[in-house]
Amino acid sequence: MEKVQVLLSTYNGAAYVEEQIHSILQQRYPSISLLIRDDGSSDETPDLLKRMEAEYPDRITVMHGNNIGVVASFFELLRSSDPTADYFCFCDQDDVWLEHKVESAVARLHSALHTEVPAMIFTPAYLTDEYLNRLGVWPKPPAREPSFYNALYENIAIGATITMNASARNLFVNCRKADSDSILMHDWWFYLLVSAFGTVIYDHSPSMLYRQHNHNVVGGSNTLFGKLKSKWASFKRHTGRGLLRKQAEEFRKIYGARLNNEQKEQLDLFLSPRRSVAERIRYIRRSKLHRQSRAESLLFKFFILIGFI
Repeated sequence: MEKVQVLLSTYNGAAYVEEQIHSILQQRYPSISLLIRDDGSSDETPDLLKRMEAEYPDRITVMHGNNIGVVASFFELLRSSDPTADYFCFCDQDDVWLEHKVESAVARLHSALHTEVPAMIFTPAYLTDEYLNRLGVWPKPPAREPSFYNALYENIAIGATITMNASARNLFVNCRKADSDSILMHDWWFYLLVSAFGTVIYDHSPSMLYRQHNHNVVGGSNTLFGKLKSKWASFKRHTGRGLLRKQAEEFRKIYGARLNNEQKEQLDLFLSPRRSVAERIRYIRRSKLHRQSRAESLLFKFFILIGFI
C-alpha cells in the first residue's frame, strides 16, 4: 500500500493538537505516519508531543526547533520528510480531519496521469467554532479552474486540505532552497509550483473541520461582513509593500528556466517596471493574470493602474 506522510507544524498548540493528531491516527487509510515539527513552543505542546511520540513510536516522529515561523517550519518539514513516501499532507494543529480525508485524496491522485507529474488536491472545509459546531462550508468553490495565472495573484488552496504526490515534493526538495521570507504562505507557494508544472485538483467535498478561535494564523468566515473584512485584510496584507512581486521574483529565480514560453512571458511581464500610466495600461491589456472573482480582478487592475501593485 502506498505510504502517506502528514506534515504538522505546531506552535503553542496544546489546547487542540492532541485532538487533531487522534483524528489523523483514526483515518480510514491505514498507511499514515506523522512528522511533526514544533516551532519553539513555550506552552505544554513539546511535552504533549513527546508523550504521543512515545505512545505511537512507529507512526509519530517529532522534531523540536527554534521559532522560525510557519512558512519556514513547513519547509523544514518538507526537507526532512520521508523520501520513500508516495503522498504528503500539510496539517494545522487546531483542526480535526474527517475520517475519509486521506483515503479520498489518495484515490483521486492515484492514477497514471497524476504520478509522473507534480500533482496536488485541495478541498473546502467545514468552518466551525472553537467547540467544532459547524457553521457552514468554506470557502466557496473556485469560479475558474486553478492555474498558474491565478496563482501569481491569489491563493485558493487551504494548506491544511492539501495532499500532494512525491513528484511535487521532489520538485521542491531537489531545487535551490527557497527563501521563506520572500514567500507569503507555504500553501500559496505550492499552488504556484504545482500549477506551473503539473496538475491541481479541486474536490468539492469538505475534508476537515476548520476550527475558528482567537489564535488562528489565517481565518475564514461565512458572514457577508466577515467575508468583506477578510478580503480587505487580505488585499492590504498581500498587495502592499511589493509582497506579490517579491514572491514572484523568488519563484522566477528558482523555477524560471523550467517555465514554458507563455508562462515565462507572463511572469516577466508581471515583474517588469511600470513607471507610467501608459505602461500600466499596456500591462493590463497584455496580462493573463486574474483573480477568481471578476470584481476582485477589476480591483487588482485598478491597483495596478494607480501604481499600488
